[in-house]
Amino acid sequence: MITLKEKIGYGLGDAASSMFWKIFGMYSLFFYTDVFGITAAAAGTMFLIARLWDSLTDLLVGIMSDRTRTRWGKYRPYLIWFAIPFAVMGVITFYTPDFGQTGKLVYAYVTYSLMMLVYTLVNVPYASLLAVISSDPLDRNTLSSYRMAFAFIGSFVTFMLLQPLIDFFAKNFGGDIAAVTTAVAETSVSTNPVGWVMGVGAIGVICVALFLLCFSWTKERVVQIESEENASVKQDLKNLFNNAPWWILVATGLAALLFNAIRDSVAIYYFRDYVQAGYRMAGTGWDMTTIYFLVGQAANLLGVMLAPSLSARFGKRRTYMIAILMAGILSTAFFYIPNSIAWILILQFSISIFAGYVLPLLWSMFSDIVDHQELATGRRASGLIFSSSSMSQKLGWAIGTALSGWMLAYFKYMPNAVQQSAETIRGEQFMISLLPAICCVLAFIGMYFYPLSDKKVRENYEQLEVKRAAAKMK
Repeated sequence: MITLKEKIGYGLGDAASSMFWKIFGMYSLFFYTDVFGITAAAAGTMFLIARLWDSLTDLLVGIMSDRTRTRWGKYRPYLIWFAIPFAVMGVITFYTPDFGQTGKLVYAYVTYSLMMLVYTLVNVPYASLLAVISSDPLDRNTLSSYRMAFAFIGSFVTFMLLQPLIDFFAKNFGGDIAAVTTAVAETSVSTNPVGWVMGVGAIGVICVALFLLCFSWTKERVVQIESEENASVKQDLKNLFNNAPWWILVATGLAALLFNAIRDSVAIYYFRDYVQAGYRMAGTGWDMTTIYFLVGQAANLLGVMLAPSLSARFGKRRTYMIAILMAGILSTAFFYIPNSIAWILILQFSISIFAGYVLPLLWSMFSDIVDHQELATGRRASGLIFSSSSMSQKLGWAIGTALSGWMLAYFKYMPNAVQQSAETIRGEQFMISLLPAICCVLAFIGMYFYPLSDKKVRENYEQLEVKRAAAKMK
């Protein structure tokens, strides 16, 4: 029986991960172009190279965690081993050194790559916990929904706190480093480097506390049926690469995450350059970009909460296909709406509800892949399979953020300019609407070919339960 405390504890782990992940997804491109001081094209290439390399380490960490043996289990120990390095590397990554362009590029490549490695060392084992807390598919659906709900809560907290924290620290500790004082500053977060490093540091302290609670409140229960003493890494990888549903799910997840990455990374530019709403909510310090993000996270959370009941009624695959199709249709409509805050927020809310359905279903499907592979091969390899899901996530964000940087450069974006060209603004409109819609179409096509129906998933679960019961009798 999974208690409410354990469900919350599991969710807190992704709340912590998402607090930093949203900083990297929504703000990092803006940070590197307008605060750190490198070009959009250089930042895009750095994102791609660093995250492509990091995505390969996901598989290595998955293999390593599958073979970890401690009194706390396989996966939970990583939460306490790397919680503090996670926060420290975040601060180092968002520090702006007094280097020239070459020195800054080297610093960015090294620190960003190390940050992604530490993120992997926490997040891959954390994700793998889903498959060992419970073997019941219904429990996993619930846990996955708690995970996604708390992920969006963590993101919501980040959006509530980050801009006010950056502006506060910039104002009180920024010293002689001047923030942008033109009209651009009225529609965007401060570009003071001190504000950024201290703001990220404050978020990092919260993340450490949440990871420790996740470790303390969860328990590993599901054990491998057979002895793993002679388990072969080569065989595990061979089994994985021969798993057709895994390939389809990775590709589908990659397309869905591209949708999120592109929309999120261009939003700051879109609001500052096209919408140009110099509104800040009284008493909060939030500009319209932050309000846009908050509306999206609230809608995402609603979608996550509705996902279990809808998937129980209609099935995971069908619910996923309907949700991603609707997100694509509404994203297309986003391109044609007038420059109106009301229209923008209405469509942001609507798109984000459907996007909220997608992620918990995706993660739950990866746990179904674990069962499918164990039944077919006798090897569970939860860490390896969930590391592949993390790999698809990172590839999606890598390609999406890199593409955003390159396209900004293609559309002639100029950092800190008071007024961008008409070509640049039109490009930003395309990037936040039609390009994500194309990604939705690709995700829909991938899920159409996904072979693990809800009936098949339940059959796999029942067969594994029989095998586990027989193993205990020996």
